[in-house]
Amino acid sequence: MDLFEKLKTNRGPLGSHSHYAHGYFTFPKLEGEIAPRMKFRGKDVLTWSLNNYLGLANHPEVRKADAEAAAEWGMAYPMGARIMSGNSNHHEKLEAELAEFVQKPDALLLNFGYQGVVSIIDALVDRHDVIVYDAESHACIIDGLRLHQGKRFVYAHNDMVSLEKQLERATRWAENTGGAILVITEGVFGMSGNLGSLDEVVKLKEKFQFRLFVDDAHGFGTMGKTGAGTGEHLNCQDGIDVYFSTFAKSMASIGAFVAADEQVVEYLRYNMRSQIFAKSLPMPLVIGALKRLELLRTKPELKDQLWTVVNALQSGLREKGFNIGTTTSPVTPVFLNGQIPDATQLTLDLRENYNIFCSIVVYPVVPKDVIMLRLIPTAAHTLDDVKETIDAFEKIAQKLDKGLYSKSPVTA
Repeated sequence: MDLFEKLKTNRGPLGSHSHYAHGYFTFPKLEGEIAPRMKFRGKDVLTWSLNNYLGLANHPEVRKADAEAAAEWGMAYPMGARIMSGNSNHHEKLEAELAEFVQKPDALLLNFGYQGVVSIIDALVDRHDVIVYDAESHACIIDGLRLHQGKRFVYAHNDMVSLEKQLERATRWAENTGGAILVITEGVFGMSGNLGSLDEVVKLKEKFQFRLFVDDAHGFGTMGKTGAGTGEHLNCQDGIDVYFSTFAKSMASIGAFVAADEQVVEYLRYNMRSQIFAKSLPMPLVIGALKRLELLRTKPELKDQLWTVVNALQSGLREKGFNIGTTTSPVTPVFLNGQIPDATQLTLDLRENYNIFCSIVVYPVVPKDVIMLRLIPTAAHTLDDVKETIDAFEKIAQKLDKGLYSKSPVTA
C-alpha cells in the first residue's frame, strides 16, 4: 500500500484522538510571561504543568544574562559542530562548572536532553554488551535501547530482587560474549515522582560487575543538600558512573550534560554521533546556562522555597484523603478512579470553572480506570496557590465520586 495512505488510516495511539484533543488536551497554548498564572484560551489559569522548578524562567538575573548574551553573540555563534569549528572557552567553562557542581571529574555539554540520552547509550555499548534497565524508564532511555544491538534485560521498577535476578542473567550472557554490563535507571521518575533506589543499586556493585548510568533530569537542582541531585540526596553520588541531566527542568532552558570520569567523557566527546554531527549549542544558551548554574550554587533559598511549596501541596493533598502515590520528590501525581470520558470532563471542569491547568494522564500510561493529574510545584508558586488548588481538587473529586462527569458534559 501507499505509505501515506497507511498513515491516514493508522494515526497512532495519540494521533487517533487529535480530532477533538488538539489545541485543548494536546498542544494547548499557554500564553503570557512564564509564571504560575498564565492565560489559556483567553482565561487566567493557575498552572501546575511547567517544569520550572526553581522559578528561573523569568528570574531577572537570568533574563538580563540571556538578553545581553543574545545581543553580544547572536544565535548563530559558534558555527559548526564543536569537534570541527563550534567550540569556545565558554562551552568548556560551563562543562567544568557542571562537573564540579555534580561532583564528577569531567562533563560534556549536550544540545538536547532526549537526544543526549539516546546517543549516550548508543556510544557506551556495543553488540557484545548487556543493558539492564528499570521497567519505568523514560522514553528517551527506551529509544536508546532500541539502538542497542546486544542483549537487554528489564527489571521490575525499583525492585532489587528483580534487578539482582536480571544481573545474574546479564553476567552469564556477558561472560559468553566477552562484553560488559550497563545498568540504567533514573534519579527521579517523572510520572510517579518516586526516587530510583540508587543507593541499593550501588550496593549491588559489591556482588556484580557493572557500570551505572543515571538520568537525573528531575533531580538535578531539586534534590540533595546542594542540589547536585538524587545521588547526593541518597549519599551515593560516587557510585554513579555516568550522570546525566537536562537544562529543561531546574535550569529552565535548552541543553543538557553528561558527567563522568575524564576518560569516559573523552570517549563520549569523540564518539557521540548526536554531538559530532550537530551544530554546537548557541552561545546565548551557554552564557545563560552559566548564569543559571551560578544561581543554583549561590541562592539555596530557591530550592528551599520550592520545597516549602512541595511540602504544603503534598501534605495538604494527603490530609484531604488524596492518593499521591509514593512520591518523595517535587513531582506530585494525584490518582483518581475513573475512565477516559470522566478524565475529559474533569479536566474541562478544572480549566473552565476552577481556572486550574495541570497535566492529565490516562491509559495506557497508567492502568485502565485510573486518572492521574500531574502537578509540578515550583519556587514561584505561593501557599495561596496551593490552597486554591486543593480546594478545587476537593470539589472535582466529589463530582467524580457522584458520577456527575459520566452523566452529562461539563459546560463553562
